[in-house]
Amino acid sequence: MSRLLIVSNRLPVSVSVNRGRVALGRSTGGLATGLERVHRDGDSLWIGWPGTQGSLGAELDASMHARMAARRLVPVHLEPEEVSRFYEGFANEVLWPSFHYLLDRVPIEIQDWQLYEQINDRFAEVIARHHRPGDLVWIHDYHLMRLPALLRARVPSARIGFFLHIPFPPSDLFRTLPGRRPLLEGILGADLVGFHTAGYLRHFAASTLRILGLPVEIDRVEVGGRTVRVGVFPMSVDAAHFAALAATPRVSKDAEALRVDPRCQILVGIDRLDYTKGIPRRLLAFERLLARHPELHGRVRLVQVASPSRSVVRAYREFRATVDRLIGRIHGAFATPSWAPVHYIHRSFSERQVAALYRAADVMLVTPIRDGMNLVAKEFVASRVDDEGVLVLSEFAGAADELAGALMVNPYDLDEAANTFHRALTMAPEERQRRMRTMREHVARHDVYRWTRRFIEALERSSTVTSLTGPADLPGPPGAEALASLREARRLVLLLDYDGTLVPFASRPELAGPDPALLDLLTALTARPATEVHIVSGRTRESLSGWFGQLAAHLHAEHGLASRSADGTRWRSLALPDLSWRERVAPILAQFAERTPGAFVERKGAGLAWHWRVADPEFAAHQADELRLHLSELLSSSPAAVLVGDKVIEVRPVGVSKGQIVGPIAERVPEGTAWVAIGDDTTDEELFAALPEGGIAIHVGSRPSRARYRLSDVAAVRALLASLVPTVPT
Repeated sequence: MSRLLIVSNRLPVSVSVNRGRVALGRSTGGLATGLERVHRDGDSLWIGWPGTQGSLGAELDASMHARMAARRLVPVHLEPEEVSRFYEGFANEVLWPSFHYLLDRVPIEIQDWQLYEQINDRFAEVIARHHRPGDLVWIHDYHLMRLPALLRARVPSARIGFFLHIPFPPSDLFRTLPGRRPLLEGILGADLVGFHTAGYLRHFAASTLRILGLPVEIDRVEVGGRTVRVGVFPMSVDAAHFAALAATPRVSKDAEALRVDPRCQILVGIDRLDYTKGIPRRLLAFERLLARHPELHGRVRLVQVASPSRSVVRAYREFRATVDRLIGRIHGAFATPSWAPVHYIHRSFSERQVAALYRAADVMLVTPIRDGMNLVAKEFVASRVDDEGVLVLSEFAGAADELAGALMVNPYDLDEAANTFHRALTMAPEERQRRMRTMREHVARHDVYRWTRRFIEALERSSTVTSLTGPADLPGPPGAEALASLREARRLVLLLDYDGTLVPFASRPELAGPDPALLDLLTALTARPATEVHIVSGRTRESLSGWFGQLAAHLHAEHGLASRSADGTRWRSLALPDLSWRERVAPILAQFAERTPGAFVERKGAGLAWHWRVADPEFAAHQADELRLHLSELLSSSPAAVLVGDKVIEVRPVGVSKGQIVGPIAERVPEGTAWVAIGDDTTDEELFAALPEGGIAIHVGSRPSRARYRLSDVAAVRALLASLVPTVPT
């Protein structure tokens, strides 16, 4: 198995100095807990900020590095101001509330984007320094969303995974971020991107489409010649560990001690003191429960543990004051000398203390207003080795997609929440146990080790394809041998697609003309001894004649329907089949173009094309799917074919394909001629399939292709062609 580089904002240890000596304590948090044993028992490095701000002094700094090296930990150092502006500032004042759908908590003036970029680049530098060929790099969470792309720029061959531990917001919310485009481009520097739920993945897909114009196709997105895989990987907990801990005599005894009055039922909430966790609404719902059910006075108690969180951030200080006021209000209305309805604890608990609370709880309240997953819910379930207890779970937590045995609640509906609390307190034992057993079986089967294993296995499978990227970057013998055979060939036939191969895609057909550098390159290629250059395009003959009429190149328009030889003689067309279908198709394409702003119809000699490159990408993608299905049904018995290209749907006569041009060329060129076809679209697959034996097919981009070789983009195509005539600049 490959070595794993785990990368997170914080290391799984906290550094402190006690009596002049460096001490490494254990960090809290789901990520640190979830990956602790994976790191400890595996071949890995963990890279992150150690929690120190500035230098500890030469002696203590050396001691810290030595102790960390023994645990395979690599620190990334941050200065105090950087911590304040990067972590407490941009990451937690801008990204955190935005991704939790709370735009009202985002500062009016957003600052420190440049510092966010700089810190991510510093992480990239440290990773690159420790990276070895074959390593897997697993980057975690919203603090480091720019890191995958920055690392790829430093180590192009790195295998990079990125996992987002918080929600990904709907596209309309994400688009409000000033750094929305570079954030997406940063994430897409990875080979594999993971989310907790399918909903978060859908939101990410909508954003990549609307902002970058890149559609996510089921489990992948094509980015700059690479395939980026995307997937759902719900994180979990070490279920066996929590079950074993909860079953120990010490924890059982502690749980019994918490239940001093057997007549008093206990509701438990364990959260970070964070405004996303829904504590105020939980308290209001509990207040409403007490107001509606006087019989519960003295018979129920809410134990709320709130671990300190980001106390230096003003929004969190204000939030704590709100919680304090609500608890005071509840006590003022309902408390008696012998009964306090809320037992509020504002400090962190040890794992053993938490397990005792899980065991003691009659009802566990996990009611965030938005949460990526919420591992507390799964820890509680894993700890209930007695199959007792009821889980009340917010439908806005990622865990709600998995824990079907929980009582789901909308935390914004206080009446519903209060009623659900009451139902949980009065649930029959048989139903409690049935629900808990269902959840315990799921959590035990889908534990944190399964989550880690699934992600790493998926990352290992995401490997780059064989690539021809130019003389300087050939990946190995297959590419090098192919390129050498082209340079050394005595006779050469080049079959070149145009859009997406020789030039980038343009918003409209008339804007896609060749630039001077391309014309110079093609002129040099046509002057190369014993070399035929064929431009094989879906463009009309008028366009190709206007652009390349003066070149000594063979031109093939409308996917081979019409051809012109290199000597400039007149165009020759295939016999046109029945085109009566155009009368039915043209009005449909016009209708779809009219209702899709930015889309338009292009009329060709024999075919029709519906373009949507400049339309709203998300809306137009849905329209394109509907149009494709409609045309497929309409033309099922007609001599016409529906062809889906890159943001274009084309209808053309059956039997017309780029592959048709190969036969006539093969009849007149001598044996031993080397053949090369380069293209980026589905139409080029027909050309690749028709190549003579030994012909070299090169696909541009990373979509599935029959081609053996690939080039990343237009620039790489031009670099390859220029290498055949070295005097031409790229």
